[in-house]
Amino acid sequence: MATKAKIAIKQLSWSDAQPSPIVLVTGAEDFLADRATHSIREILRSADSSLEVSDLDASSYVPGELLTLASPSLFGEPRLIRVTNVEKCNDEFLLEMLDYVSSPDPDTTVVLRHSGGVRGKKLLDTLRGGTVPCVEVVCAELKSDNDKFDFAAAEFRSAGRKIVPSALRSLVQAFSGSGSELANACQQLIADADGEITDRTVEDYYGGRVEATVFKVVDAAVAGRLGEALVTLRHSLQSGADPVPIVATFAAKLRLMAKLFGERRSSGELAGALGAAPWQIDRARKDLSGWSEYGLGTAIEVIAQTDADVKGASRDPIYALERMVNVVASYGRIN
Repeated sequence: MATKAKIAIKQLSWSDAQPSPIVLVTGAEDFLADRATHSIREILRSADSSLEVSDLDASSYVPGELLTLASPSLFGEPRLIRVTNVEKCNDEFLLEMLDYVSSPDPDTTVVLRHSGGVRGKKLLDTLRGGTVPCVEVVCAELKSDNDKFDFAAAEFRSAGRKIVPSALRSLVQAFSGSGSELANACQQLIADADGEITDRTVEDYYGGRVEATVFKVVDAAVAGRLGEALVTLRHSLQSGADPVPIVATFAAKLRLMAKLFGERRSSGELAGALGAAPWQIDRARKDLSGWSEYGLGTAIEVIAQTDADVKGASRDPIYALERMVNVVASYGRIN
């Protein structure tokens, strides 16, 4: 088995990106990578407004392009070369870049965007080996709700804006499917909304999106509000929601509630063990009101069957979804 190459260079988060003769920007979250690259450009431009900016595509690289762009100019302006698709680079780029990093121009910043995969591994290993003046900016995907909640909170904090926790949760839930959409929603509120951002603010800007979200269906159902849950479910489906993630959201919520049933430890103690944020644990504990251990078990079994139904086991997946909502809204009792 091949051993993993040691990383001997400084690794930074996207929010801490800084210039270096070589900047390796890795990770699957493209909008964070764009943020990091933009930040580097602004830092360089604030230091010297004559900055020259050039772009290269490593997948369609033409021999000699890098050397031409990185060559010292007549007036000595600093240069920024942004290289995309390094994970798809052709052989010509790989050869010339490996040659360049052995002696990079000190007045040039080369930003290499590599979103993942094994292509270009020799270049990545060389950069990470510590013999090249390089920093790595890691733009990991925002996978969990906790990641997205922390990201959104940081957006408002860095802008010096206050948002109430419940409004932030609603915003994250409404845009949970896309990190870039969540970022844009945060920036719109920061730019357009006055004062503290409340639930009403989020409702005014994104009410339709919030109302149609799957989380509204789940919250209504686990609280026993059958009519509201069914209406919101139909609204979500009419808005284009996919039944499969709807069932997955129900499953995640009910499993967390089942894990918390009878649990006496604090939300802070449980957060790491359960892989959930403290606020999610507090919310799930409140949702346990009215539920029995037997009801939770029954509901989870029905959700598992519904998962199979919406993936092809049933001719009528919408009926299966509505039956699941009925069972959950009845606290696990099957009529």
